Amino acid sequence: MAAARFCMSRLRTGVGPAFSRWGDRSLKAAGSSHRGWTGGAFSAAIAIAAAHSDSTMAAAAPAPADPFVTSDHKSIPKDNSYVGGWKTGEWFQVPELSLRDHYFVVPLDHGNPDGSPITIFVREVVGVGKEDKVLPCLLFLQGGPGFECARPTEAGGWVKKACEEHRVVLLDQRGTGLSTPLTATSLAQFESPKQQAAYLRNFRADSIVKDAEIVRSYLVSDGKPWSVLGQSYGGFCAVTYLSLAPHGLHHVLLTGGLPPIDDGCTAEAVYRACYKRVALQNAKFYKRFPNDAEIVRLVVLHLAQSEGGGVPLPSGGFLTPRGLQLLGLSGLGSSGGLERLHYLFERAWDPVLVPGAKRTLSYNFLRSVENWFDFDTNPLYALMHESIYCQGAASNWAAHCVREELGEQFDAVKAAANNLQVPFTGEMIFPWMFDDMVALRPLKEAANILAEATDWPPLYNKKQLNENKVPVAAAVYYEDLYVNIALSEETASQIKDIRVWVTNEYLHSGIREDGARVLDQLFGMLKGKHPLR
Repeated sequence: MAAARFCMSRLRTGVGPAFSRWGDRSLKAAGSSHRGWTGGAFSAAIAIAAAHSDSTMAAAAPAPADPFVTSDHKSIPKDNSYVGGWKTGEWFQVPELSLRDHYFVVPLDHGNPDGSPITIFVREVVGVGKEDKVLPCLLFLQGGPGFECARPTEAGGWVKKACEEHRVVLLDQRGTGLSTPLTATSLAQFESPKQQAAYLRNFRADSIVKDAEIVRSYLVSDGKPWSVLGQSYGGFCAVTYLSLAPHGLHHVLLTGGLPPIDDGCTAEAVYRACYKRVALQNAKFYKRFPNDAEIVRLVVLHLAQSEGGGVPLPSGGFLTPRGLQLLGLSGLGSSGGLERLHYLFERAWDPVLVPGAKRTLSYNFLRSVENWFDFDTNPLYALMHESIYCQGAASNWAAHCVREELGEQFDAVKAAANNLQVPFTGEMIFPWMFDDMVALRPLKEAANILAEATDWPPLYNKKQLNENKVPVAAAVYYEDLYVNIALSEETASQIKDIRVWVTNEYLHSGIREDGARVLDQLFGMLKGKHPLR
C-alpha cells in the first residue's frame, strides 16, 4: 500500500473537516461520500455529531497554526467543554509513553441520530517525544464482548512495539470503561426488562464499527484510513469493519479473532467445537495436576450435599457444582490458566482446628472464586455473548442446548459421585447464571428476551469479504479454546487478500504473552518481510 494511505500526522485537537464542512452539504450528500454502509446507516450515524457541531462551533477558539489542520478547523476550548461532540484532555505520561484522552458524543442507535446520545472514550498513545511526530494510526479493538481496553502503566508488550511506528488509539467499546459503561445498577434505571433489552441491542459489533468511523472522521486528517488491530472479539469487530466500512481501513491485523460469518445463528456450531476443545484442555489440566482431581471431586460433593445444592458466596451469590465448573472459562484457555486453577484449589478447605468439626470451604477460596469472574463489573459479557453469533436468528441459549445434547459428559455431580474427574466448562454463558450470580439476577428477564430475539441485523457481508481489497494478516492459534481453528480457517477462506499464520506456540492470548513478536510477525506478513511460501 502507498504511504499516502496512512491515516494521519498527529491527532487533531479540533473538529475535523468531515464535520465542519458538512454544514454546507445535505445529509444525503455527506453520507454518500462514505462507502460501505447499507441503507444510509453512515449518514444516520454521523448526523448527531454534525448537528451538534453546527450548534457549538461558533463558540470555539481559533485553531493554532498546524500544517495538518485545514483553515476551517476549530480547536477545543480551554475549558475542555464539548465542541462538535468531541472533547480532549491534556497529555500525560507513564514510563516511555505519552497519553491523551478523547471523548465523543455519538448516537445510541446509529439509525436514529435524533435519539439518545452516548459517550465514546478513546485514549491516544505515543512514545514519549512523538506527540507531534508524523505517524500512522493503529486502532486497537479489545476482546470481549463487554470489556474495556487495559490502561497502560508503562511501555511494554504489543503497545511498545506498536508505538515504534504508530500512534495507537485505544477504544473503550460502547458500554465499557468510560464509554457510557453499563452495569447492573445503571441498567436498573429502566422500568422494565423489555426496555433493558431494547437498549442493549445497540451494543454489538455493527454499532462499535460505526462508533469507530465517527472517531476516525474526527481524528484522522482528510478522511484517510487507519489500521486496526483486533484481539479476540475485537477481531470479530474488525471483520465487521471489513464488511461494512472497508474504506476506513488501511491494514487489518487479527489475533485469535476470526469469527464464523454464516447467516442465521452460528452459536451452536461454535459451542459444539468449543466443548471438544474444552474436553482436551480438561485432560491436560488433570495430567498436569493429577492430585487436583480428588480435591475438585470433594469440593463438588460438598457443594451438592449442602443445603440448596450449594454454599453462599461472600457477595451474596451462590456457588453450585455447575458454577464451580465455570472456572474453566479462563482457567483452561489462557496463558498460566492451568497453574492459576491449580493454585486456587490449594486453599479450598478451612483447616479442622477442633476434632470432629464440620469441614468447610475457606473464605479465601470462596472470595477467590468470586474474583475469578467479571460478571458483576462487566455484565455485557454475559448479556450479549451469544448475540455476537446472531444474524437474523435467535441463539436460544445455544451453549446450554449443546450441553444438554452431550448428556452426562459435563455433569459435575455424577462425575464426582462416580469417582471420575470433574470437567470444567469453557467460554459459555448459561441461563442459570442469572440465578446463581447476584449481580446478574436483576438482568435475567432481559437476558431471556435477548436470547429469544430473531431479528438481529447482519454483522458480516460475505460478498464484500470475498472482494476485499484491504490487506489482512491473522494469527490463528491451533489450540485456541475460545475461537476454534477450523471455524477460523473457514472464515479466512472467505476473505480475499488475507494472510494467515497458524501457530501452536500460544493459546488465545499470544498478544498478551508475546505481543511484540506477534505484531512483528503480522506486520512482516503485510509488508512482504514474510513472503508467501
